Amino acid sequence: MEEERRNLEPGVGRSARRRKEASEPKETGGGSRRDDALTQERAPIYEALEAFQKMRVVPFDVPGHKRGRGNPELTKLLGETCMRLDVNSMKPLDNLCHPVSVIADAEQLAAEAFGAAHAFLMVGGTTSAVQSMVLTAVKRGEKIILPRNVHRSVMGAMVLGGAVPVYVNPAGDKRLGIPLGMRVEDVRRAIKENPDAKAVFVNNPTYYGICSDLRSIVKLAHEHGMLCLADEAHGTHFYFGENMPISAMAAGADMAAVSMHKSGGSLTQSSILLTGPGMSAGYVRQIINLTQTTSGSYLLLSSLDISRRNLALRGREAFKQVVELAEYARTEINRIGGYYAYSKELVNGDSIYDFDVTKLSIHTRDIGLAGIEVYDLLRDEYDIQAEFGDLGNILAYLSIGDRQREVERLVSALAEIKRRFSRDKSTLMDFDYIEPIVAMSPQEAFYGEKESLPIRETAGRVCSEFVMCYPPGIPILTPGEQITEEIIDYIAYALEKGCSMTGPEDPGIERLNVLK
Repeated sequence: MEEERRNLEPGVGRSARRRKEASEPKETGGGSRRDDALTQERAPIYEALEAFQKMRVVPFDVPGHKRGRGNPELTKLLGETCMRLDVNSMKPLDNLCHPVSVIADAEQLAAEAFGAAHAFLMVGGTTSAVQSMVLTAVKRGEKIILPRNVHRSVMGAMVLGGAVPVYVNPAGDKRLGIPLGMRVEDVRRAIKENPDAKAVFVNNPTYYGICSDLRSIVKLAHEHGMLCLADEAHGTHFYFGENMPISAMAAGADMAAVSMHKSGGSLTQSSILLTGPGMSAGYVRQIINLTQTTSGSYLLLSSLDISRRNLALRGREAFKQVVELAEYARTEINRIGGYYAYSKELVNGDSIYDFDVTKLSIHTRDIGLAGIEVYDLLRDEYDIQAEFGDLGNILAYLSIGDRQREVERLVSALAEIKRRFSRDKSTLMDFDYIEPIVAMSPQEAFYGEKESLPIRETAGRVCSEFVMCYPPGIPILTPGEQITEEIIDYIAYALEKGCSMTGPEDPGIERLNVLK
């Protein structure tokens, strides 16, 4: 049964195979629809909201704007339909904390579309989904094996739950200045040295589009009685596109956090948590309910429902167009000279096992500009908002809403930036991945007795807070790591180049909290 589930084509579940037999959706007064045929053409939450609008219910519940009447300025901004659908949980609309009708149906359809045993609709972003994964898999004092270049949400989960990180330092590309994937041999070594670890955590893909050998890592973890968790914040399209890197569920991972709002088209902050057949859905729900709101937004929930339907029915063709746009953009940008828009030519079968070709990652240092400088110029001079810029690269995020005219505008702007602003690249600082020195668990350090010092006086001390550039939100320092002169220099240089730094209690990043 499990093998059959894993062999399903992306975006094709049991319900999709029943499409030809499905009848047209029937209008009802809302509530449970579990007696109707559930197919991928359905959107149960959306259908229930449509039916609810016709019921003319008088609201003596929250939210207090009462369908927008109490906040006309907000209604003018967002529109009457949006405000009417911003409602509270009730019998016709189910309850996110304990779904039994339309939300349960929507989760069933999502599970089938993604080839998972179960899916949970998340309204706290993929941060909430990632933290639920970690809190499910690893208890206080237990070890989790993971790469250091994970999102801050993973570190936050360890602060909350008390798990102990065992880092597999990712390989790095010195030219591009980016961390790569986890090498299978490094994961094997970490498992051998930490046989008591409970889980292995993998990025699939990284922000830059780099994929590890996920299938082999899952196999290794399972052979040693460990769970495998995947951060697929940037991998929704793996489940629906053609010739994509393998998805976590297809690789046999136990849990995956998927940002539907990134490449899947749903509203910001909406996400999906997927689990494999070996996980207890009831226990996972209990963990989710520790931190997720009891007032789930039906705007976010309906956006997940509608977006899942869209991808299940039209995702293959939509992501084919995204790939074509990305390949066109890469070709044109590389023709400019000085920039390097990289792709599958980086694949080495190990630390870069595969590459997500929808990621338009562009190296900028050869024109003498840091990625964050090109990022700022695109926004300030050309009204183009890239996803992020670091010290050597920018990421232009392409997805189902992009068109060729916007890509051509980006290419033209990059050509003009090179002509107007390029300079000698010898002025740029060389940088590489900095291996962390872990002194204690993130939880112990975060809640430990601390003092605030000028950042230049913190070398050799143990950090008790986070420091990161956002986006992408990968920590430079996490609680429990030793601060070094190299890290201090890196922070100073990133600030000088204009990176947006977050995490510390001091918003000016002039002081850091360290353990006494």
